[in-house]
Amino acid sequence: MTLMAVSDHHESPEHETDVCAALVRELSSDFNQLIGEAILGHIPTALQRIGRTSASDLCCLIEFDPAGNVHAQHIWTPAGAALTNPDLDAEHMPWMTQCLGRGEQVTILRAEALPIAAWRDRSHFQRLGLRSALAIPAGVQGRVVCALVVAGLGDRSWTQSVVDRLRLIAEILASALQRRRDEKALQANLAEIDRLNTTLKTDEMYLQEEIKTCMDFHEIVGDSELLRQALERVRQVAPVNSTVLLLGETGTGKELFARAVHERSLRRTRPFIRVNCAALPPTLIESELFGHEKGAFTGAVSLRQGRFEIADGGTIFLDEIGDLPAEVQVKLLRVLQEREFERLGSSRTRHIDVRIIAATHRDLQAAVAEGRFRSDLYYRLGVFPIHLPALRERRKDVPDLVWYFVHRRQRALGRRITQIPRVVMDRLQAHDWPGNIRELENVVERAMIRSTGDTLQLDEGSTEHAPALRNDSSTTLEDVQRTHIESVLRECNWRINGKQNAAERLGVHPNTLRFRMRKLGIVRPARHEGAVPYFG
Repeated sequence: MTLMAVSDHHESPEHETDVCAALVRELSSDFNQLIGEAILGHIPTALQRIGRTSASDLCCLIEFDPAGNVHAQHIWTPAGAALTNPDLDAEHMPWMTQCLGRGEQVTILRAEALPIAAWRDRSHFQRLGLRSALAIPAGVQGRVVCALVVAGLGDRSWTQSVVDRLRLIAEILASALQRRRDEKALQANLAEIDRLNTTLKTDEMYLQEEIKTCMDFHEIVGDSELLRQALERVRQVAPVNSTVLLLGETGTGKELFARAVHERSLRRTRPFIRVNCAALPPTLIESELFGHEKGAFTGAVSLRQGRFEIADGGTIFLDEIGDLPAEVQVKLLRVLQEREFERLGSSRTRHIDVRIIAATHRDLQAAVAEGRFRSDLYYRLGVFPIHLPALRERRKDVPDLVWYFVHRRQRALGRRITQIPRVVMDRLQAHDWPGNIRELENVVERAMIRSTGDTLQLDEGSTEHAPALRNDSSTTLEDVQRTHIESVLRECNWRINGKQNAAERLGVHPNTLRFRMRKLGIVRPARHEGAVPYFG
């Protein structure tokens, strides 16, 4: 069987056309049933059938990329052929591949008849021992995908009907190759969609935790002088990207202030990610902050983005920064300085644009002095500190806060409180509130549960015995010491030296008292002249 009309072959043109038509049908049926890599795997078989049917000494399929450059070539030669290194690529056949890339058919009846511009092609043809060739490009939607080449060691010619059939075969191969490319592109797109979905699910996982409280960030209630001073500092720092350090006792509303800074910044449309450094196990905190690759450690069954990566372009709030382990402090310092980090198990450096707001109730200066907190990190975090006043320092805000909590919890508790007796409000204002706003909220909710009418009634024991109330929220030795020292300091008007000083009342040396104040995070109220700026 042959596809060529050559003088020394005896098949008639009609027979050649019939054989070619049969081959077209067979190849069309084969490739229409194949998908993906199976298409590429079937090409050698197809070239063998085309080459043997055409009695060719070489059958080649040249693939072109979308830019028109040779992407790959598939070559078949008969067993025992004398051809060596039969490459028909752009390096060896530049004139022919350029013509094919433009969609032009190339017919070579005799190698020596090639034009002068094809001198390199002619030289390569002669080196291979080839004399004749027919190269037919085929494309999809006007773009060349491949070219089918049949060549022989002797001078040959081809009838138009054979050329037409070979063009049909080339188009079948081009269609199959383009289908494979489309499938690969679709798979790549699906993989990218999966990656983006994973990222979105990760974002949703973190942001879903925040949405429960995102409606509260504007609701910093009160009009006291100290609160106005703190809010003024928020107004000053919010529009810039400087790092903010929020200082204050537990329960003073540090997260609300952090949200206020974020919402008044240029990053307000980007994520606000909250991390409680004290709540994360030391073995997992680095992974939580910076993420990890799959297999980075036992249990890392999939890639995980860290909080910093999720917060890119937005704000990350690091609550209880004073509890951050030393090894993580080093990485955090690098993020602050260089704005870059690596996931656990990865050597790839990732660059981020994140604003950091940190908060603590601890004395970071004392932690630095004791070697528990890096001094360079402390100074990087403390660019713009904001001190949040304790509730006992803003007693005039207590009535507003009480009514705020009443209105917020009424529906959930099934109550309709319209009156708060003066004696109840006086007792609430007189209390020291060692647990600050969080303690006040609990007391109000407890009172609402007890109140069955429209008048708020305090639960018995809510404010009469302050020490017992403090022990409800904290029972550690440090908290008991803090409560006692603060009580004595207030009674002595915060005098540590001189007459009727707190050190003398406590039976310790003044320097010892100062050290204990720093260690316990006791902050002297800002309204006292000459106040020492302890961090707490």
